Amino acid sequence: MRPLFFLFSSLALSGLTISAPTQNFWYETITHNGISPFISGGNSWTVFRNVKDYGAKGDGVTDDSAAIQAAINAGGKGSGGNGFGTTGAPAVVYFPSGTYAMKSSIQSYVDTVIMGNPINRPTLKALSSFSDSTIIYGKDPGFDATINFYQGIKNLIIDSTAVSNNTAITLLDWSVSQATQLTNVLFNMPDYSLHTGVSTPEGGSGTYMGDLAFVGGKYGINLNNQQYSFKNISFTGCNTGVYITHAFSLVMQGMNFVNCGTGVDGTNGGTGNVGSIVLLDSSASSVGTVINTKSESGADDSIVIENLSSSNSGPTVKAGGSSILSGSVTNRWVYGNTYSAINSPKHSAGVTYTYARPSALLSGKNYFTMPPPTYQDQTNVVNIKSVSGLTVHGDGVTDDTANINTILANNAGKAVVFFPAGTYLVSNTIHVPVGTRIIGEVWSAISATGNNFKSASAPRPMVQVGNPGDVGIAQISDMLFTVADVLPGCILVEVNMAGSSPGAVGFWNSHFRVGGAAGSKAETSCTDPTNPCKAAFMLIHLTATSSAYIEDMWGWTADHDLDANNGMHISTGRGILVQATKATWLVGTAFEHNTLYQYSFSKAQNVFVGMQQSETPYWQGIGSSQLAPAPWTANTTYDDPSFSNCAATDANCRMAWFLNIDGGSNMEVYGSSFWTFFNYDGNCVGSGGSCQSNAVHIVGTPTSTRFWNLNTKSQINMVIDGGAVGATQSANSGSWGGVIAGYLPHA
Repeated sequence: MRPLFFLFSSLALSGLTISAPTQNFWYETITHNGISPFISGGNSWTVFRNVKDYGAKGDGVTDDSAAIQAAINAGGKGSGGNGFGTTGAPAVVYFPSGTYAMKSSIQSYVDTVIMGNPINRPTLKALSSFSDSTIIYGKDPGFDATINFYQGIKNLIIDSTAVSNNTAITLLDWSVSQATQLTNVLFNMPDYSLHTGVSTPEGGSGTYMGDLAFVGGKYGINLNNQQYSFKNISFTGCNTGVYITHAFSLVMQGMNFVNCGTGVDGTNGGTGNVGSIVLLDSSASSVGTVINTKSESGADDSIVIENLSSSNSGPTVKAGGSSILSGSVTNRWVYGNTYSAINSPKHSAGVTYTYARPSALLSGKNYFTMPPPTYQDQTNVVNIKSVSGLTVHGDGVTDDTANINTILANNAGKAVVFFPAGTYLVSNTIHVPVGTRIIGEVWSAISATGNNFKSASAPRPMVQVGNPGDVGIAQISDMLFTVADVLPGCILVEVNMAGSSPGAVGFWNSHFRVGGAAGSKAETSCTDPTNPCKAAFMLIHLTATSSAYIEDMWGWTADHDLDANNGMHISTGRGILVQATKATWLVGTAFEHNTLYQYSFSKAQNVFVGMQQSETPYWQGIGSSQLAPAPWTANTTYDDPSFSNCAATDANCRMAWFLNIDGGSNMEVYGSSFWTFFNYDGNCVGSGGSCQSNAVHIVGTPTSTRFWNLNTKSQINMVIDGGAVGATQSANSGSWGGVIAGYLPHA
């Protein structure tokens, strides 16, 4: 039997709390008046479903499986949207504290959040008579894994300890993609069993999971996915912590392995099965092998280890069956292709680098991280739709601008403001003052409309977080930012405020969507492939005076319609622009299909990036009548790239940059995942490297700027640096296209 010390230390390391006496959580008692504006009868749609209202007992004895499924299915929710599309049937399936016995599995769907009381997490416990192979199916079977969006599971314990050790059972099938949240969950399995905590057998395009604990079992996580950011995850008594069935780019931050046979196993499959692994700020105690990998073939199986504490353990890295690294790693250890100067690749078969980390990004010696706030200790939470004399509708029709601004101003520094599910239409800027804390429900949407956002020459923010020079608190969780019209002058979010401490200004599980869903004219008006509509100016701007922590964010300009069958040819000018200098953390983010760039760091300083994923617009490339920066004009006020390195008619060169860097300093970029799948001329999935000319653009000679595990697909040049080719995909062939373990000319 495992000593209790291991369980308690595991939970503490992961940031999770041990069960306390049952207490009320504000979310249980607040008024639940969320709606779904764009479906028939949506004003009476039931968003919040307490499983006890559907017959669940939570007594640890009664089989609650059917009652839980009834709560999930209420109102006609079902596979593939069941007529509601991806976004039309939001649901929170809520578990008060208790133990919910289960004899059979439950099936979740898109636009669903399954959550428990975070003060005393409820347990979903499979009984010894459990009849299925999986406790929770998180993947909606009506959609491919790569379009399983908008799902969440949090604040739970999932327990399989009553199931026979010899039974192969999975606690959670999480074959999902962007805009999903898996957090504050303990997966409790028996020792020496065939059980798996989380599995992704059908693939997906993941972004983030974190603040999790796995106890016992054969595998903690069995991963088959394109890319992922793992943050603050503990594995205690697992045979293997992370077993990689397949993955192109992984960033593992704050991983803690205790009493495991293997920490990370990347030996499955052949060439191209594993692209790259970054292991940051982690520990291993009594572990047989920390990372077990294949011997490198080309640039595959690239590994970067940084700040690892290893004690009473075997090899730190075993490659091809041989130990190549032992003990702790206090600096950076690199196994893969590296560049100390542009266009000069070499292979580093285990080289240590000693660059200092930017001190502004650290908490102690580790990069700062913060779990998503639940405000579980708060008693003063205001429902924005229930304030007397200040009516807010959230119906996607009524202009809520004035009253939202008044309520936020009145409650700054006094109360958390809760936005029930719905779409909050605004015709002018929403001001988020110092002291504001906002939390949504199934991605409550703030949606821009009107003439104030029409001018591309005079853009303005829809949501403005603070004023230049402000310092304090502004936290936003579980929200969605979108546009209800074609608005070429709309910056969806602008952040000016700096946190009074790390994480005081932050975004968790909050996303952007331009077009592709009901409630926006961009869904129905932007269908001409020869003339993509200019639907928004920029997704998010972190200005020079800001300092923000961002975790689990998807900035998506729609490439397809989530709720109907309209063709999508939409142009958002820019993804994320970072000009901040104090400190910026981007943990598990993705920005896709924006026209000039997905990420741009202009004169930025002190930036941490942990896994960034991007795709270019599908309407760009050979055959397109719109060559970047068209249909936009490069705007020097926002330091736009001009594409002057490209010939005027070179369509494959005049495609969006994945990452644009203009000057700056102290930037650490880990686990870039830059994929080209389609362009105007067709399908690039099977092509080698010819669908796009360039991926990363560097000008202005940044200093102390380092790239670790840069991954590309179907691009010729991985880096253009100072106007010259810095690195090519062909020189770094591996994984899905190319992999560079360390690009360090500006280190």
